[in-house]
Amino acid sequence: MDYKRYFNLNEENAKQYVIDHTNFFEHENAQKLKVKEVSDGNINHVYKVSDGKKSLILKQTGETIRTSGNPLDQYRGHIEERCLEIQRKLSGGQVPEVYDYNETMHVILMEDVSNFKNLRYELQKKHIYPKFDEQISNFMVNVLLPTTDLVLESTTKKNLVKEFVNPGTCQISEDLVLTEPYYDYNNRNTFDKRLTDFVTINLYNNDVLKANIGQLRNNFMNNAQALIHGDLHSGSIFINTDDIRVFDSEFAFYGPIGYDIGNVIGNLIFPYVVQKTFKAKFKEDNTEIISWLHDAIKNVFDKTFTKLANKYDQIVEFPFYREREFKNQYLRSIKNDTLGYAGTEIIRRTVGDSKVIEITSIENQEIKNLVMKILIKIGIDLILNRKEYNNGTEIILDIDVIIAQIIKQEG
Repeated sequence: MDYKRYFNLNEENAKQYVIDHTNFFEHENAQKLKVKEVSDGNINHVYKVSDGKKSLILKQTGETIRTSGNPLDQYRGHIEERCLEIQRKLSGGQVPEVYDYNETMHVILMEDVSNFKNLRYELQKKHIYPKFDEQISNFMVNVLLPTTDLVLESTTKKNLVKEFVNPGTCQISEDLVLTEPYYDYNNRNTFDKRLTDFVTINLYNNDVLKANIGQLRNNFMNNAQALIHGDLHSGSIFINTDDIRVFDSEFAFYGPIGYDIGNVIGNLIFPYVVQKTFKAKFKEDNTEIISWLHDAIKNVFDKTFTKLANKYDQIVEFPFYREREFKNQYLRSIKNDTLGYAGTEIIRRTVGDSKVIEITSIENQEIKNLVMKILIKIGIDLILNRKEYNNGTEIILDIDVIIAQIIKQEG
């Protein structure tokens, strides 16, 4: 088979591609392999290839959006592969191993993580993972700070910034996360018409909020601080009782550290708000998952910044950067960004074009609207007061206050 020009792989020719590009399946021929498409998106083709004993994942970066046919920059496949390579090394294996990448075919052959489960769906099932706060805080600290100017040699870092310029996916985030929830110029926001006045007052006509969104948007577009995942939500984290695997890094670029940390925290707040609301309205037996989520939100924030401060002392050597005042200001700015981007993630997933299952799965429209109001208010609070919070306890206390206030107001 000729791979000198790009073409779309399918379940049949993917078998031969794997044989031709890796010795993962030793002494096997293509006919004996089994291939199943496991794509769940609109822009990539993903296949699980197995010989019955072991398996790998083949991911091909699509050249068009499947539903619309609009073109996409396939360089994002290179970005994903390189991010996986760098973050696997820095994290000690908390991302899938890459076996092969072909620049012409835009294909990544990587570790199959079927022995891990999607964190978002696990939380939806009320499953708890006691080690998660340790695991995700370790991951973020180990992959983010070492890729900054504080650690890397200047030329090395600038070359990485250049390599990870990712305009297509960044444009998606600039629109869906940092513009449209507050200025719906593409008419893609969706919510029940009974929320129109609430959304208009709190988001569209909230000038103070929009000024703060402008600050966060500008920071996202211009602060090339570290190599970030760029879309680190609970659906991009797979987990089991022993460890996590972080994947789907095609949105990676050099951006603000707080964007990744904030995305993780924001996506823990979704199930927390839903479960607290169900407890209040339906007396649901969900105390264990509420308690775990409460502690996870608090602990992920606190442990990440405690470890970040310790890691800073271990690996930052330049004398100016080791000055206490500089370090404190640097970490404080990341805290501020973290809370601001947690807020933008919450709001965009609530009213925007790309919603989360925690919201869409609520069948009772009145309860769904109540949850959405709570989430919007929490998002606004985190954005406007991002410079005021010092620790996870303060954050979760205010979240609980907002939940209780709105449930009481709405009856």
